[in-house]
Amino acid sequence: MAKETGRKMIAQNKKARHDYHIEDTFEAGLVLTGTEVKSLRQGRASLVDGFGEIDRGEAWLLQVHIPQYDNGTWTNHETRRRRKLLLNRHEIEKIEHRTQAKGLTIIPLSLYFKDGRAKVELALARGKKEYDKRHSLAERQASRDAEREVGRRLKGI
Repeated sequence: MAKETGRKMIAQNKKARHDYHIEDTFEAGLVLTGTEVKSLRQGRASLVDGFGEIDRGEAWLLQVHIPQYDNGTWTNHETRRRRKLLLNRHEIEKIEHRTQAKGLTIIPLSLYFKDGRAKVELALARGKKEYDKRHSLAERQASRDAEREVGRRLKGI
């Protein structure tokens, strides 16, 4: 069988960029069981409630929903189990220090296959207040309106 190359997106947490100020991102591998990988290859996962934590020098991903594999038997996995993240020791220490000192949280942004291996993009983020969300929404709308107007002027409308 030919080796997989490239990046195949499985799931994205689109609401995370709306609810959080993203400060830094990391790419981490995942420790998965066989039925979890098969379920991910079918493109089934949800990152909505997911978050990360550092526990005794190890990084963990919690509350990420990977549904059970349809053709799995007694070997099927729990849908929301703790999954170990594969990061370098330096990255784990950096993340742990920043989450404790600055009050940041670890959230998953996307889940994908990169060269045949399951990866998750993590973000160190700070929660937005309600007025911040409205402000960023208004900024995005204003930039869209400006781009639309520039396009109209270029077309001569």
